[in-house]
This record gives sequence, structure tokens and C-alpha cells, in this order.
Amino acid sequence: MYLPSGCRWFARTLHVSARRQHLVGPNDPVSNLRPIIYTDLQTPPKTRSESKAYHPYSLEEFSDTSSSSIHGLELQFKLKREELDALNHNYWTESNERFEAAKASILSSLPASASSETREHALSEFYGMWVAQERERQEEYSNEWRKRNFENISPRCTHRVRTSQEADIWLNQWTRVHTS
Repeated sequence: MYLPSGCRWFARTLHVSARRQHLVGPNDPVSNLRPIIYTDLQTPPKTRSESKAYHPYSLEEFSDTSSSSIHGLELQFKLKREELDALNHNYWTESNERFEAAKASILSSLPASASSETREHALSEFYGMWVAQERERQEEYSNEWRKRNFENISPRCTHRVRTSQEADIWLNQWTRVHTS
């Protein structure tokens, strides 16, 4: 599509968006994960038809035919992203708590006079047993994490396609009006 030189600059500025930087916090002492503080959480604008029935956690209230469906997809992505972060955090918190308790149990079962080689051998056996014992649980978690992550990507891609299509429609209309 050909645009006059003045319109090219204007069209280019349409694709510039506000800079968003998510913040990363310090490691959690138990899960060892660094929490992400999302800076793109915004309340979508209300339309007159939604003003009485609007609730930020009810995604069924967003219409598929209006611009609010785009906000619904964006909200759905953000909520699922936070649910995935919570799943990840909860899994690793619980896993690390169990690991540390089992490790402390192994170390406390050794006599106080045990040599460092004896302690290393006991911990080496414990680590091997822990990995074997946790393999199935780890695979279940990994599969669930991948499944949810993929499910979260789908609405985000749909949102990106829809917003891109709306921008193209607007640009085409603007170009027709201003180049005539």
C-alpha cells in the first residue's frame, strides 16, 4: 500500500506503544523464584452496556462483536498469566519445603561425630532417591505447566491479531479520507 510521505510518518507513529517494563522482585526464600510484578495491568474501559454488569473477573460479560472483546481477551491473558505464576510458585514452594524437611531428617539421623565424607555420602544417596521419587510428580507438574502456558498463548495471539486488524482498518479509512 502506497502512502504519501507525510502519511508514512503518521502511520509509523501508530505502531509506537507505551513502554512496558515488568518488574522483578527478589528471590522468594522458599520457592527460590523471583516474582514478576506486571506493570501492564489496566482496567479496560467500560461501555454503557457493560457499566451495570461489569466485573473484572467475569470474562463472559465481554461481547465477541465489540471492541470490549479485545479487552476481554487481554484480561483473560493477564489473569491466566498470573494463575500460571501462582501454580509455578506454589509447586516450587511445596516441593522445596518437602525437600528441605527430608534433607534435615537425613542429616539429623547421622551421628554428630560423622565425618564430612559420611555426610556427603548420605546426602548423595538422598539426592538420588529424591530425584527418583519426585520424577513422576515433576513430570506431571511440567506437563500441566506446558499445557496452561500453551492455553495462555492462544488468547494472547487472538488478541494481537484482532488489535492488528483493527489498526489496519483504521489506517485504511484514515488514508482514504486524507489522501483524497
